[in-house]
Amino acid sequence: SGSGLGSGRPQPLEPSLLRFLVCPLSKRPLRYEEATNELINEELGIAYPIIDGIPNMIPEAARTTRKKPPAEGSKQP
Repeated sequence: SGSGLGSGRPQPLEPSLLRFLVCPLSKRPLRYEEATNELINEELGIAYPIIDGIPNMIPEAARTTRKKPPAEGSKQP
């Protein structure tokens, strides 16, 4: 309840921004995932982090969301 400033919680995305945001790789709309505070591209299986309410839309910053079986060279524990 309130603005959430100083609470240590991640700053959520401004919902009105979501209409204008598209994946820089596929140019398709993104889905906001509140639990992880990320923008998800289901098609490519990647998630862009949101830092202080600002989506980090750099492809290098995106993480892979697909649950792939570990392949050789993967860094899975």
